[in-house]
Amino acid sequence: MAPWRQGRKRMSYFVYIIWSDKLKKFYAGSTQDLANRINEHNKGEAKFTSKGIPWVLIWNIEVETKLEAVRQELRIKKRGIKRFLDEFSGGSSAR
Repeated sequence: MAPWRQGRKRMSYFVYIIWSDKLKKFYAGSTQDLANRINEHNKGEAKFTSKGIPWVLIWNIEVETKLEAVRQELRIKKRGIKRFLDEFSGGSSAR
C-alpha cells in the first residue's frame, strides 16, 4: 500500500438496480450507503422513485471509488437497464 494511503479507511460505493412492480420499471443508481438509499427510495424521499413504492433491490455491485460507481451507473443506463440485466444474467431476466 502506498505510504499516503496507510491508515485511510477504504470507502466503498455501490451501484444498484431496483424494481417497482407497481410501475413495472427499473431504476439504477449509485451510493455509498446502500441500505439507507433503498430506504430513502421506499420512504418517497427520492422524487423520481416516489411513485413506484415499494422498490425491491434486484442487483448491486460494490466498487472502490465514486468515479467507478458513477461510470458503471452511466454504462448501465446507456445500455438500458433491462438489456444490461439480460446480458449480465445470460438472457434470463425475470422481469
